[in-house]
Amino acid sequence: MFYKKPIEERIADRMAKRKPLEEGKHFEHGPAKFVFISLITAVVLMHFVGLAVVMHFYG
Repeated sequence: MFYKKPIEERIADRMAKRKPLEEGKHFEHGPAKFVFISLITAVVLMHFVGLAVVMHFYG
């Protein structure tokens, strides 16, 4: 009556229903792509600002 498949079988069934990944597409989730690109951009900008500050005071 309350029988459920084991979690492994439910995951396998769900994965079998998915379409295959497209070549060259790494992020399926739009917001995750946005967050990833934003973080990379912020880190690069912070490195450039830090470099400019160091060059200004010690150059």
